[in-house]
Amino acid sequence: MVRRTERLGIPLDLGAGPAIALLHGYGMRPWVYRATAELLAERARVVVPNLFDVPGHWAPDRVVDALAATFDDLGIGEATLVGHSFGGGIQLGFAASRPARVAELVFSDTLAVSEEWGLADEALRHPVRLARLVTPQAAVAFAQSWLTHPRQMLSGAWWGFRSRRTADIDAVAGAEIRSHVLWANRDSILRRSDGREFAERLGATFTVASSADGPVDHDWVFQDPALFVAHLHALGLEALSG
Repeated sequence: MVRRTERLGIPLDLGAGPAIALLHGYGMRPWVYRATAELLAERARVVVPNLFDVPGHWAPDRVVDALAATFDDLGIGEATLVGHSFGGGIQLGFAASRPARVAELVFSDTLAVSEEWGLADEALRHPVRLARLVTPQAAVAFAQSWLTHPRQMLSGAWWGFRSRRTADIDAVAGAEIRSHVLWANRDSILRRSDGREFAERLGATFTVASSADGPVDHDWVFQDPALFVAHLHALGLEALSG
């Protein structure tokens, strides 16, 4: 008997037009990104899947397969992928294995560049920075994720901290997919130099986000939706050009 590929839950599916898939950060929930998705939905169809909504053992390959199957069910052949933090690693794997299904890539303050416990090392060396990052919105989402998908969260953390993504980076670069890397100018978790190196290896544009209202931190994707979407428009994304 052929085993049916799992599908991801899609709590948010807004708008119409070219498809944009917004992939959330570690421990976050799709609802956290609603305001950002609503702004993007003025020009495109925006779906926000739950990356931990996979039964049983969590593994990146299973999530990538489930995302592809979910796109099939939704009638999405090709999509622009926008990955935030942890979501960037899943996005990279999807693009490496299915380049024909990717119109464009945007990585924001992404895990895709991290290798061999880079984030864990950052957490140990800069706990004060991480404490400053916590907001009530993120804390609630994180708690919900642990309550509903504890095993998946543990497996995802282990993969995120220890996996190497060099082969995927090279595969995406070789496929010549139009790619962009956005980085908060005061990211409390990930180093800007890593983001710049990632962009260079990927052959992507690299933009440091700034705001007249003050520093921009790691979770600006959902903390400041208007600023984030303005930066996406500035990139000239084809999905937003209609």
